[in-house]
Amino acid sequence: MDKKSLIGLGLIAAILIGWLAMTGPTKEQIARNKQIRDSIELATKVELVKEEAKAAAKKIASIADSAANPMVSDSLKQLENVSLYKDFAVSAKGKSEVVTLENENIKVFISTKGARVEKVILKNYKRYAHTQPLILFDKDSTSQFLEFNAYANNMRLTTDSFYFKPSSVAEVSKGSASKSIVFKLETSNPNAYIEFIYTLKGSEYLLDYDVNFVGMQNIISARDKKVTLHWSQALPSQEKHIEKEREAATVYYNEVNEGVDYINARKNEEKIFAENNLKWICFKQQFFNSTLIADTEFLKEGSYVKTSENPASKDFVKTITAEVSIPFNHSQSERFGMAFYFGPTQYQLLKTYDLNLEKIIPLGWSVFSYINKWMVIPLFTLFSGLNSGIIILILTLVLKALLFPIAYKTYMSSSKMRVLKPEIDEINAKYEKNDDPMKKQQETMALYRRAGANPLSGCLPMLLQFPILIALFGFFPAAIELRQKGFLWTDDLSTYDSIYDFGFEVWGFGDHVSLFALLMFASTIIYTWMNQAMLQPQQAQMPGMKYMMYLMPVIFLAVMNSYAAGLSWYYFLANIITFLQTWLMKKFIDDGKIREQLLANMKKPEKKSSFQAKLEEMAKQRQQLPQKKK
Repeated sequence: MDKKSLIGLGLIAAILIGWLAMTGPTKEQIARNKQIRDSIELATKVELVKEEAKAAAKKIASIADSAANPMVSDSLKQLENVSLYKDFAVSAKGKSEVVTLENENIKVFISTKGARVEKVILKNYKRYAHTQPLILFDKDSTSQFLEFNAYANNMRLTTDSFYFKPSSVAEVSKGSASKSIVFKLETSNPNAYIEFIYTLKGSEYLLDYDVNFVGMQNIISARDKKVTLHWSQALPSQEKHIEKEREAATVYYNEVNEGVDYINARKNEEKIFAENNLKWICFKQQFFNSTLIADTEFLKEGSYVKTSENPASKDFVKTITAEVSIPFNHSQSERFGMAFYFGPTQYQLLKTYDLNLEKIIPLGWSVFSYINKWMVIPLFTLFSGLNSGIIILILTLVLKALLFPIAYKTYMSSSKMRVLKPEIDEINAKYEKNDDPMKKQQETMALYRRAGANPLSGCLPMLLQFPILIALFGFFPAAIELRQKGFLWTDDLSTYDSIYDFGFEVWGFGDHVSLFALLMFASTIIYTWMNQAMLQPQQAQMPGMKYMMYLMPVIFLAVMNSYAAGLSWYYFLANIITFLQTWLMKKFIDDGKIREQLLANMKKPEKKSSFQAKLEEMAKQRQQLPQKKK
């Protein structure tokens, strides 16, 4: 750019600046213009507020008109439902009705809202002190629904929000006949729906429960490979003492490859299944249970069970919640088969299903359980027509007859100890002033060994009853065979009887007095006294055992006072029969002949086993140790 061009641009710039300075607004004009702009903005805001107020008024008027016009109101609700539920909006409106399935044993009430089992009546059982059939649970204490994510936005839907259409009203099923009801959850697409199919046979406690998914592959979220089944119950109190129900009520479950397990009834816990799929989940009451069983398996992902308790409640024992995952493969049509068991916790009945359901009954530890499986339960089944107190008498007689050979050997061994009293007194006199109890003990044991007597035989009668007592200890309070079965002064052998209530709690004993427990205690004390009298020589060697044997009945009394009266009745009968056996054996067994035999044994050369020789050698070495230190 040359010099003349630069001068020309400068003159043009100077002219523009001068012109703007002469024609621009003054300071007063600038202030006035700002005032005008602010007024315009304020007026605009006022107009906007007025428009919003008018819109709100129109909306209120529209709502009022809709309330006066049902057709308009229904249209608005329909639009709202479509927004909330999309394809399921057609099932969001309806009337809740109850459809029943009934057979010889149970009556099931199923609500059309959610197609859930809301109530079950066990027709052959009654709640304590009630004449009406037992209600296992009702609509206010249970929930049951499917939950899943829908569409690409993972909209969370639950089937208890919708109304299902039932296929028909059921009739009572009889004999081997079965009756089914199909509940259909419709969508806006006639080819897309969910079905719940319930089937009940005439003589079963099983309610088949099948879920059909048809055309749901494009509705249920493609990200999910499962649908969640939620099931919970607040277990109602059914029995005489709710505290005993709480000690028994819990949840059992059968993990595939692991077997049956449970949550401790005395704890509130949650079990999350992370390693194994599930076959069934059982909500167990004291004598009844509700169990959900999969035809195949419930998935472990997302499955859990939880127990919780409200100790202050007088109506509900415990609340149990479960969520199990049902597989969903996004096919055009899928079915997942299940079944509910609603019925008594009875060993023979549960065993017929071949699902290990009988393991929810506490039969005892390990080998002790066979006492219940092979003897107690079969006897109750065989004599089911008799009074339960009489059946316990028969059971006691059978067990005592089987144990009589051992009782006979025990009595013979005790008799040997008794007739050896002169020799025992001689040893005691010999070491009366001797400060060597070890040598006295060795000589006493040597006497017993030569004579062929067993110094521990006096403990056997009490110890022999422990395996049976342990087996019956867990079974009797859970035995439905004893439930509400009266005998003598008690109306229920499955729980404690009370002849006097204190009105307050006595620590370690309870708030009442059980007469059956007192009879058991008194007979045990008498038996212990008789046993001690027969074993005086033995007790001289083990004085601590004497007091131990008297302490055990006191402990039993504290425990049995709040335990099943049937068990105290059994233990009382066992003691009485033991008295009779002892009296008969004492009458027919001659102690004189026993002493002659023992004296003959003592004259024979003593034979020592290698084990006995080692024990004696070890005793001698221990005796010599203090001398070496000196």
